[in-house]
Amino acid sequence: MALCLVAPAVRAERLKDLASIGGVRNNQLVGYGLVVGLDGSGDQTTQTPFTVQSIINMLGNLGVTLPPGQSLQLKNVAAVMVTASLPPYARPGQQIDVTVSSMGNARSLKGGTLVMTPLKGADGQIYAMAQGSLAVSGAGGASGGSKVTVNHLAAGRIPGGATVERALPSAVGQGEYVFIELNDADFATAQNAVDAINRLAPGSAQAVDARQIQVRAPDDPNQRVAFLGRVENLDVTPAIQAAKVIVNSRTGSVVMNQKVALQNCAVAHGSLTVTVNNEPQVSQPGALSGGQTVVTNKGSVDIKQEGGTLFNLKAGTNLADVVKALNAVGANPLELIAILQAMKASGALRAELEVI
Repeated sequence: MALCLVAPAVRAERLKDLASIGGVRNNQLVGYGLVVGLDGSGDQTTQTPFTVQSIINMLGNLGVTLPPGQSLQLKNVAAVMVTASLPPYARPGQQIDVTVSSMGNARSLKGGTLVMTPLKGADGQIYAMAQGSLAVSGAGGASGGSKVTVNHLAAGRIPGGATVERALPSAVGQGEYVFIELNDADFATAQNAVDAINRLAPGSAQAVDARQIQVRAPDDPNQRVAFLGRVENLDVTPAIQAAKVIVNSRTGSVVMNQKVALQNCAVAHGSLTVTVNNEPQVSQPGALSGGQTVVTNKGSVDIKQEGGTLFNLKAGTNLADVVKALNAVGANPLELIAILQAMKASGALRAELEVI
């Protein structure tokens, strides 16, 4: 009789979910523009002089000349920043989505229309032109000093609001090699990806480092596209990541991966409460004494420390054992963060502790 021990299977993933092809990337675009047609919720021009300057410049380009020193009091215009992401292989005439965000003191951009705005890249060149009506997913109202707002009103989107005017050159179709870059640097995953590619095309792939893989691709553009399409859909088994605990001290969130382990340790958990009271006291003199009423403050500080129980946490080599041991302490998430930091310092927590 033979006894077989079966290890937990690691799910294979497509290579396109683990990596990207070098040179195939988005490029950020940004522009400054004006939103018009607002219902009295635009910038207060006395506090945002750049809005007035932009309006004067725009009218001047359209052939409208204003007298020097003219003071504009407009409520239906807002200065905005327009951002977009230029996808790879974008061609002139293609439409992309844009996000419009107020940069002044406009109360709402709902119902506004973005005037034609050039969008520039990091090199200062214009790659797209944006214009259109904003879609703002929010509502608000105010009356008698009360104000109600649902969602955010100072930003919106224009689906297909920008038209690409210039294409970016791509280096994927040039040269003998194509480089595949893993999302997370890992030597074992890189080797698994190399093995999978070499099974498809023997001797075509080699790992440059823990992130980058060099692949020899066909010279013919049609064959290269077909080859890269097959490479992207290869099944690759990613390596198990190193043990790590992610702690967000602002929200109290704690996330652990499956390789976190504990050694035997003892944890004492208690709480310290400090209460500060300030009670005003009034000293009232007699009716005919000629004295004055004096108000004094009487402060008191109370410190209360609850006793903590010493818990013996047994060693755990899998995530379920670690969670069970930490739950036995009975600490809330914020207190658990301090416990994890102390366990890491003592060497009982066998994982990397990262605070974000």
